Amino acid sequence: MFEIATEAVLLLMAAAFLAGIIDSIAGGGGLITVPALLLAGLDPVAALATNKVSGACGSGSATLTYASKGMVDLRNQWPSALAAAAGGVLGAAFATILPSEWLSAALPAILILTALYFALKPNLDDIDRTSRMTPFLFGITVVPAIGFYDGLFGPGAGSFFMIGFVSLLGYGVLKATAHTKLLNFGSNIGSLITFILAGAILWKLGLAMGAAQFLGARLGSSMAVRIGARLIKPLLIVVCVALAVRLLADPANPLRAALGF
Repeated sequence: MFEIATEAVLLLMAAAFLAGIIDSIAGGGGLITVPALLLAGLDPVAALATNKVSGACGSGSATLTYASKGMVDLRNQWPSALAAAAGGVLGAAFATILPSEWLSAALPAILILTALYFALKPNLDDIDRTSRMTPFLFGITVVPAIGFYDGLFGPGAGSFFMIGFVSLLGYGVLKATAHTKLLNFGSNIGSLITFILAGAILWKLGLAMGAAQFLGARLGSSMAVRIGARLIKPLLIVVCVALAVRLLADPANPLRAALGF
């Protein structure tokens, strides 16, 4: 059985707390927790699976905070969360059989474009604008697709939900953030179910990190509600760029090889 020192568990809990703050505001908490788990000696599958426990606790905490502030109606939004969960189940299942090289190559460029979108888009604030798609169509197409991606690969899923809510449904930044956390929670639960069935989770470590990420997400989402787009927009841009840099730092990334780095 895999054993980990108490000091390492405490460090991982600290990483999860920080990830909870960042993820509840702009997404990208896995940028902190997954590398930390890998450095602690977990194999990639166990790291991803254990991270889903922590991530589900964080996204659940943020969802409850946003709902308590009236930012998201859980009763009306549960079908979308269910669609994200279904996508997460399928994505995690396919993760064991589909090659991910093309995603590794494409994702840094997509994340940079996402950062540029939020940096350059005018009137990106907390005011709702005209929708380009009905919520029903969004819920049966975009939501399960991103949920599938979250289960299959993961990094940037929250940013992709955000860009969908802002560009397709016309949500203001704070409202989009609140709804993104609900869908993140759905996709996390869906992929978590698959990893439970696969027996890949280190439960004691995952729950310890989950408790820390729950508290961090509570703090982060409360900050987002108070400050709004002035906090969310710059942090979202930083997270997207950091994710892209982190992926390109991997010597095995096909895009890095193609660029001759």
